[in-house]
Amino acid sequence: MSIRSTESIHIEFDDNSILSSLFGVNDANIRTLEKINEVKIEYRGNKVKIVGHKFSIEETRRELENLFEEAKKGIEIDEEKIKDTKSLLSLDSNSNSQLDLLIQTKKRKIIPRSNNQKKYFQLLNEKNIVFAVGPAGTGKTFLAVAKAVAALQKGLVNKIILSRPAVEAGEKLGFLPGDLKDKVDPFLRPIYDALYDMMPFDQVEKKINNGIIEIAPIAFMRGRTLENCFVILDEAQNTSKIQMKMFLTRLGKNSQMVVVGDITQIDLVSKNDSGLLDAKVKLSHIKDIGFVFLNDKDVVRHDLVKKIINAYDSKK
Repeated sequence: MSIRSTESIHIEFDDNSILSSLFGVNDANIRTLEKINEVKIEYRGNKVKIVGHKFSIEETRRELENLFEEAKKGIEIDEEKIKDTKSLLSLDSNSNSQLDLLIQTKKRKIIPRSNNQKKYFQLLNEKNIVFAVGPAGTGKTFLAVAKAVAALQKGLVNKIILSRPAVEAGEKLGFLPGDLKDKVDPFLRPIYDALYDMMPFDQVEKKINNGIIEIAPIAFMRGRTLENCFVILDEAQNTSKIQMKMFLTRLGKNSQMVVVGDITQIDLVSKNDSGLLDAKVKLSHIKDIGFVFLNDKDVVRHDLVKKIINAYDSKK
């Protein structure tokens, strides 16, 4: 940042304790904002000074003011919240097409953070069946669950069905202890985590208990017609070709399906048996089915995850 081209603005907030909460332990959130926006932030008491290029300091001001209001409500401010706020404020409130790239649940707002995620959002708005293929950390399962919860809360569907194949590094349901829920739950932990991020814990448990949110292995889909449902198939790379065909043909009226998987994590004896790979070849020409392919540039976890994915991919 060249010193000659920089400007500065001053902001005064009305509550030092809230401001301290916003800045985080050891000013971690300040460091995040400085890194993302390429600015310098200084503060004393309730007065904040932002130094940087004109556009960057104005952007940082808007983000700080928005985050301050969130902190007032008791919402925890962390790196993820800062990135969400930045993405949300970047949307043009006068553009319907941009607002379509926002998923609103009662607990939070979710916004795409990459071009591929934007494409994913658009497909979720337009297609009856969407395939999201990509490595861990790209948001493919999280965004599908967010869309499902939003659809349920708006009354667009009556039920959410979460499913996955029962193959994981050689483990099969029949050889695991416990009832069906005990067996399936550990495999669906990422989906549970996403649900709890969208809805209060007690609401999630209540909806599971009364069947509004149903969790079952893919084998339990056989013979059913899924109407007025939002259906998510996770870890789809581990379905067989027969299972994938069976699952997709369960689609009923007023329902949407999202099929999520990572073709680099196939646990089947033969990778060529993967129903996800087969579907990619056979279904990509069908108009009402959408495919989005995510990669390391779409990773929204720790920055180190991108480097790990790149390192493994480069050794293939």
